[in-house]
Amino acid sequence: MINEFQGKWTVFSNFVPCSITYKGILYPTTEHAYMSAKSDSLEWKETCSNFQLRPGAVKKLGRKVQLRSDWEEVKEQVMEDVLRLKFSQPKFKHILLETGNEVIQEGNYWNDKIWGVCLKTGVGKNLLGKLLMKIRTEYQENENIIIS
Repeated sequence: MINEFQGKWTVFSNFVPCSITYKGILYPTTEHAYMSAKSDSLEWKETCSNFQLRPGAVKKLGRKVQLRSDWEEVKEQVMEDVLRLKFSQPKFKHILLETGNEVIQEGNYWNDKIWGVCLKTGVGKNLLGKLLMKIRTEYQENENIIIS
């Protein structure tokens, strides 16, 4: 089991540089792209596409942005979409496939019980880990990868 995104598995973090184009705009990380989708404001999207703005900073700013009205309904799909863009890149796809059938958990100590699992309490939905495993399974099936 991969229980947190450390060491070799840091690559699964949304903060890892990966340069993806989402909805026609180039972003430095999946975190930047995900945060940009929280609002329809062009000014906000421009802020999120700033390669000088660190992922933690854009995440912090994202807590204050006026959310689009359907955000709660679409946020999981947005995350899946940006993850697909990242993991379609060969260097990231290869590492994802290397995990075989291991459970991928976004274990954390900052109490994120939606996208991950709080390692202090063991509580969390692990939505990020589940999306990564979903994408991995699709790649395995489409490429006829044999898991031993």
